[in-house]
Amino acid sequence: MAVTATTTSTVPRGPVTAKINFNERPAPGVVAFNYVEAPPAGQPQRNLGIDTHEVTIADVRGREAEYTLDKDAFQIVQGLPPSAEETGSGSGFTDDASIAERYYPEVEKLLLDSIPGSHRVYIFDHTIRRADPAAPRRAVLLAHIDQTPYSAEKRVRRHMGDDAEALLKGRYRIVNVWRTLNENPVEATPLAFASSSTLDDADVIPVEHRYNTGYVGQTAAIAYNPNQKWHYLSGMTGDERLLLECFDSEGTKENSGVAGGRLPHTAFEDPRTRPDAEGRESIEVRALVFGP
Repeated sequence: MAVTATTTSTVPRGPVTAKINFNERPAPGVVAFNYVEAPPAGQPQRNLGIDTHEVTIADVRGREAEYTLDKDAFQIVQGLPPSAEETGSGSGFTDDASIAERYYPEVEKLLLDSIPGSHRVYIFDHTIRRADPAAPRRAVLLAHIDQTPYSAEKRVRRHMGDDAEALLKGRYRIVNVWRTLNENPVEATPLAFASSSTLDDADVIPVEHRYNTGYVGQTAAIAYNPNQKWHYLSGMTGDERLLLECFDSEGTKENSGVAGGRLPHTAFEDPRTRPDAEGRESIEVRALVFGP
């Protein structure tokens, strides 16, 4: 169960200037790519250079209700009960089958309750990140977006079968539900996210996500732009969830009043963090959300 911060907490709070890793823009006509597995002989793993900048990151703690998916492409939900996955006979977020059985239904309900007019949710995967240097997945220190309009449509067609065509005619989104797995409030490598309304189209670099099977997905790298407004939620606890919108079909329409999803996010190293602070661990669940 999450432990709330006390007055003696060592959790860094307030705005901070920290380094964020962006990507360099590719040369004209060059397709950006990343090989998920070992690349073919003679090919690099990825062909985009890293471009690091110091960025002021605002703390949204105390202003959580000001941010919405339609305006900012992120939203904060608080006061949630412990998950069945971490109580009773749950696996404690160590077994994928148990997570799908116990935690996925909670995520589905959360999304339907939090997104007005939504009527259908399909969860297609999750990722657990551990602090152990030997863990298969750790916090990602690179600004990115998990999906693009191309890959979002591809996801609908891939997962929704005969219903895909009808669903694509309505509003559809991809939303990540992010939570910490730490018992204590997060101190190390918190998650930063840039409001979608401050992101220029030219900042988004489509990246082919290449698999050895021949399947090609697409993610997005982010180029630095000083107009981007970055945020984080200090000292996240286990009863809080971040909804991170990677795509919203409504946002692709002119004058819709919707920011368009496409939320850049990245872990970052807060220079105020104690050297012996507990490493941050988390789970993110990715879902297709349909409606209204």
